[in-house]
Amino acid sequence: MTNEAWGKVREELITRIGRNNYTTWIEPIRLSDLAGQVARFEVPTTFFGDWVSRNFSEQILQHLQSKGNDVARVEFVVPSRPMVTAAATRKPAPARNLRSRAPSDEEMPGASLDARFTFDSFVVGKPNELAHAAARRVAEGGPVTFNPLFLYGGVGLGKTHLMHAIAHELQARQPHLRVLYLSAEQFMYRFVQALREKQIMDFKEIFRSVDVLMVDDVQFIAGKDSTQEEFFHTFNALVDQNKQIVISADRAPGEIKDLEDRIKSRLQCGLVVDLHPTDYELRLGILQQKAEFYHQQYKGLAIAPGVLEFLAHRITTNVRVLEGALTRLFAFASLVGREITLDLAQDCLADILRASDRKLTIEEIQRKVAEHYNVRLSDMIGPKRVRTIARPRQVAMYLAKQLTPRSLPEIGRRFGGRDHTTIMHGVRKIEELMSTDSQLSDDLQLLRRLLQS
Repeated sequence: MTNEAWGKVREELITRIGRNNYTTWIEPIRLSDLAGQVARFEVPTTFFGDWVSRNFSEQILQHLQSKGNDVARVEFVVPSRPMVTAAATRKPAPARNLRSRAPSDEEMPGASLDARFTFDSFVVGKPNELAHAAARRVAEGGPVTFNPLFLYGGVGLGKTHLMHAIAHELQARQPHLRVLYLSAEQFMYRFVQALREKQIMDFKEIFRSVDVLMVDDVQFIAGKDSTQEEFFHTFNALVDQNKQIVISADRAPGEIKDLEDRIKSRLQCGLVVDLHPTDYELRLGILQQKAEFYHQQYKGLAIAPGVLEFLAHRITTNVRVLEGALTRLFAFASLVGREITLDLAQDCLADILRASDRKLTIEEIQRKVAEHYNVRLSDMIGPKRVRTIARPRQVAMYLAKQLTPRSLPEIGRRFGGRDHTTIMHGVRKIEELMSTDSQLSDDLQLLRRLLQS
């Protein structure tokens, strides 16, 4: 068998096992020779050879046989070392459809990349523009300027989307890079498995030989002492080699309970970026993009004016719920053969709309703001106008307007019977200060997270 023939087999393996697995595990191996019905491949490490043998040897063997090669067994060897593993031995068989079974999560070294999660499909707005810009910079693959890039935020705000987009872009720009994307739970599983099989040195070698390491939901290693220890040393080894690291979590490094202080310190030494809860404009932009895609998929199925705006106002939990609602709406309208109107949306999405109704009360907001600024609740509602009380009062008014469906007169009544124009003035004052007062902006972000958690 020639290297050209092996090259054709490798091309087919990309569609079989996915580009991420292919880049990590197949691309580094080299065809050594084919003799006596045995195809031998060179691999960089013993651990690497064992992994490829256990998880991909059958696919490689079947593809070789389907190309007419007289092969009964594949072996993986480390150059200048004894054979490390012999893969499954079987009689040559006719070619068959290998796409019916995808590797399970447990078989894969990392998570598969989602083809939908690219930069082109990411809708940018004020809540996520900094995270998007930072992710773009990393995806350019130039000199490492901040390490790690740490993305954090609540569920459905775009962390995983951006991580997949970075990986897609890096692989497109620099296919030779070894980019490894996986969840923190997968990292922990691989580490425990290596301990059990006494292959910890091979584990270290494989994880420290990547060019870009991407770990999603790092909060899951908190409290796992041995895994944290290994993650800490892996992190340091890659940084020392000037290799890029991208991390995501549901909260800032300093807020992750039971995460070792030395890991928190390392994570904070790069660029830490918060993906804020979506605002109305961003939610509407996401819906418009999704609706355009469905408009083509459902061959021009009409959507009445005002429907997208209604959904953007009502469904504020996260992007996944928002997109899921629109997916259901288009599917339902297509099945019943009706135009997507406001009435249809309210009927079809009644359960989602009920679940998404804001249940936060003005009293909860007042109490949380008073605690944050260390003022008495009675003073916030009372007549005092000194700055130390007036500003927290305006913050509470602003949050009440943003996070509850209450009208200005209703909010005014909860603030000691104030007129609705006073509430309006307080809201506008906070909106004006947000762009110039970074401390106020930080306070609002923190209070939002506390109130919406």
